[in-house]
Amino acid sequence: MSQHSAIWEFVHNNVVVAAFLGWFVAQTIKVIRGVVTEKKFNFKWFVGTGGMPSSHCAGVTALATSVGLYEGVHTALFAVTLLFSFIVICDARGVRRSTGKQAEILNKIMDDIYWKKKIEEEKLKELIGHTPIQVFAGILVGLAVAFTLYWSYRI
Repeated sequence: MSQHSAIWEFVHNNVVVAAFLGWFVAQTIKVIRGVVTEKKFNFKWFVGTGGMPSSHCAGVTALATSVGLYEGVHTALFAVTLLFSFIVICDARGVRRSTGKQAEILNKIMDDIYWKKKIEEEKLKELIGHTPIQVFAGILVGLAVAFTLYWSYRI
């Protein structure tokens, strides 16, 4: 198999396309929400983490759902992608959210120190994890993308 043929097959793989589109649609929604609420465009909204909906959850949900649709839910591949998705979703909600809350508290402490002792430090990123609603919205985006692509290829 030639390198060109392998690349062509990869980018035309329905599962890969669904996973990428799940992430892409979620990130696009974040940008649109940001433009509407802030009345300006910020490229960081497209590549950044955190926010509504969770693009991590959308991508892995589209991945697992597509594997289940194309390969079957009885396969080992579906089991692996489902467990992988569960880990990513739990991480997006749990560990990353806790890290974001810690960053918020540390930034408040740094503000206190800065104003009292004139110490300058770089602020930590606070939008790291996701709220339950952001996770749920990401899962819905991933499901919608996976089923839409599956049904459109079947027609």
